[in-house]
Amino acid sequence: MSLITPDIGLLFWMVIIFGAVFFVLAKWGFPLITRMVEKRSDYIRDSLAEAEKARLSLETLSAEQQKLIEQTRAEQSRILAEASRTREEIVTGAKEEAAAESAKILGKAREEIKAEKEAALAEIRSEVSALSVAVAEKILRKELSPDAEQLALIDRLADEASKAPLN
Repeated sequence: MSLITPDIGLLFWMVIIFGAVFFVLAKWGFPLITRMVEKRSDYIRDSLAEAEKARLSLETLSAEQQKLIEQTRAEQSRILAEASRTREEIVTGAKEEAAAESAKILGKAREEIKAEKEAALAEIRSEVSALSVAVAEKILRKELSPDAEQLALIDRLADEASKAPLN
């Protein structure tokens, strides 16, 4: 018996054992293996389908997210523009109110100054006339002469003192 070429008997039993093993595998092994391969193939196919669904869902969500971001930016721009407009209105209103208030205060101050000026002028005129009377009285005491010139001088001085504008 050589190692390279087996005997006929050995070859016969090897074929019978191979056939029996093949029959057992074909009857119970191959269907089980085939089912497992198909199950694995179905699992992979389902996983790929789920991955595709997830990818499409992600793309949809990404598009929605981008749309929401754009809407948010537009809303932000609108709110900022409205805030800027409101700020300008408030500033303009405050400036107008301040200008009106300052004009009112300035007018009131001018009226007070004018009233004070007129009161001061009236007081000065009364003091001038009192001084004129005092001067005239002194002149009259000094010289009690009934000269018409002296009387005319006193009247003229009194009139000039009361009519003289004091600016």
